[in-house]
Amino acid sequence: MFTNLWESSGLANGSWQNYVMILISFVLMYLAIVKKFEPLLLLPIAFGMFLINLPGAYEVVWGTYPEGSHAYEDVQNRGLLWYLFYGVQNVIYPPLIFLGIGAMTDFGPLISNPKSMLIGAAAQLGIFLTLIAATLLGYNLAAAASIAIIGGADGPTAIYVTQVLSKYAMFNNPFGDGGAVSVDLLSAIAVAAYSYMALIPIIQKPLMRLFVPKKERTIKMKPLRKVSKLEKIVFPVVVTLVVGVLLPDAVPLLGMLMLGNLLKESGVCDRLSSQAQNGLMNTVTIFLGISVGCKAYGNTFLTLGTLGIILLG
Repeated sequence: MFTNLWESSGLANGSWQNYVMILISFVLMYLAIVKKFEPLLLLPIAFGMFLINLPGAYEVVWGTYPEGSHAYEDVQNRGLLWYLFYGVQNVIYPPLIFLGIGAMTDFGPLISNPKSMLIGAAAQLGIFLTLIAATLLGYNLAAAASIAIIGGADGPTAIYVTQVLSKYAMFNNPFGDGGAVSVDLLSAIAVAAYSYMALIPIIQKPLMRLFVPKKERTIKMKPLRKVSKLEKIVFPVVVTLVVGVLLPDAVPLLGMLMLGNLLKESGVCDRLSSQAQNGLMNTVTIFLGISVGCKAYGNTFLTLGTLGIILLG
């Protein structure tokens, strides 16, 4: 009887990878709660990671795979986390996050000073440097692009791009001879992106002192011109039109961002704007965090390929 009880418990079915991931989830919870590092998303990610790695819980909270298959669509006896992950698998959550961000954003300073876009463009240099480094370390172009997008310091974009490219992602271990293998990017990239974004307040001040002379830091900026309501209403429509024509693949994210902003600036959709900023944003953030965290399963997460992502991020 005791033997059957032990064999049916989670303790008998857990691997060392599961316990390591549980410890990592505790560290992320500590950083979110005590250090307040991106708590709104880092805490749900950590708890999703904790749930999926509880010994013996995988088949209950996610589901079971038929023998010889690990394809998402082949899961049987689907659990709660599988259904929550549907929004990530079909890239639903990131555009909804952008809808909320758009409803909270004031593009007035950008409209009044368009040259500031050049600063944002220059900030993307890190993306291309990481892309080159990742390809040199054995990641194919799809995987390298997903890893590099972390440099944009934009979690929803990183998740969106990764999910779109993940089926093409491969990793060729430079220290082995087993050939290229598929690599699970999503959880590692999401954890890296939000963890490193959380460190920005800590590293920003010393970097500013290092690269910006004191004389330039004391310059008093002239107040920007006042942007008219008409300009703020036309801006999201024009941006969507231009980007939609030039880069159609960006429309799901940018279109939702601009729709949220149009709801805010139009002045006639206060209820919708408020809902996008609060209720919808909060709900999707919870689902997105848990869904990303549940992909950090020990047996697939603790590999050389995923650890390289953390380093490159």
